[in-house]
Amino acid sequence: MNVSQFVKNHREDWNQLEDYISTLHKRKTNLSGEDIDTFHKLYLKTAQHLSYSQTHFKEEDVTAYLNGLVAKAHNLLYKDQTTSMKQMRYFFSTKFIGLLGAQWKFSVTAMLLFILGGVGGFISVMIDPLHLYSVVPAEMAQGVVDPEQLGANHDMIDASLMSTSIMTNNIQVAILAFAGGVTFGLLTVYILIFNGLLVGALAALFWHYDMTYEFWAYIVPHGMIELVAIFIAGGAGLLMGYKLFVPGSYSRVYQLKEYGKRSVQLLLGTIPLFIIAGVIEGFITPASISLEAKYIVAILTVVGLILYIALGYAFLKKNQIKENIDF
Repeated sequence: MNVSQFVKNHREDWNQLEDYISTLHKRKTNLSGEDIDTFHKLYLKTAQHLSYSQTHFKEEDVTAYLNGLVAKAHNLLYKDQTTSMKQMRYFFSTKFIGLLGAQWKFSVTAMLLFILGGVGGFISVMIDPLHLYSVVPAEMAQGVVDPEQLGANHDMIDASLMSTSIMTNNIQVAILAFAGGVTFGLLTVYILIFNGLLVGALAALFWHYDMTYEFWAYIVPHGMIELVAIFIAGGAGLLMGYKLFVPGSYSRVYQLKEYGKRSVQLLLGTIPLFIIAGVIEGFITPASISLEAKYIVAILTVVGLILYIALGYAFLKKNQIKENIDF
């Protein structure tokens, strides 16, 4: 390809990037979230053109032009990201909701896998409590609660230790469930089922001692948010695994790069959920309040999550914003 053909092929993209730069220089003009995405894609594309031009047309004027264009775009793009909350607001109000709406089937699948494990763990320990020690790690089984004391005193639950152990485990589960996508989703499936098995087994143990109400009261206030985060992260892992398993007309390397990025964004979107869950776990779960109050907190967290997703989706529909995501 000669320099004239190179310029002819890409001039339209460069002109569009120049228009965005001019728009961003106007302080009174704000780009929409969709425009910011387009601007970012044009910047990345032009940066690739610059790299090509530096290799093949090092002494040509087009190289100097592209160098200046990429520098201007870089300064505007990343200066805006580091000096304002616009990108963060856009991510949680638009990008994350769009991604979540596009991959909700994978999150539901993650939830069903977790429930499948939970039902299996509950039935196993319900049949024989000793099965607990073949399902739950020994330190968790012995540290969370002393089964010999449960029947005599319902206050023997170590609420702080139990909630902390489960929360720490759930964060690890979310990260591993996401990362398991690179194994074609097989590790993600295993992690979701196995950790459902753990929760189900513990629930069955408390059921044996007629303490189901108490058990869930210490779990659901922060657990509802954590589980949603796990299902989102697990769904992200399943999405990545599915695209690796069924790459379609693209290579698996391309699918890993493209959907790996989207999966990372979904995982990042769960961070506020774990922060909120941590606050609840630290101040509500161990608090000396009634069990009913703990259940009310759980209900409020679920309602809050539903409102966040519903309002976010309504905003996308109202503004006719559509993320460019195909499955």
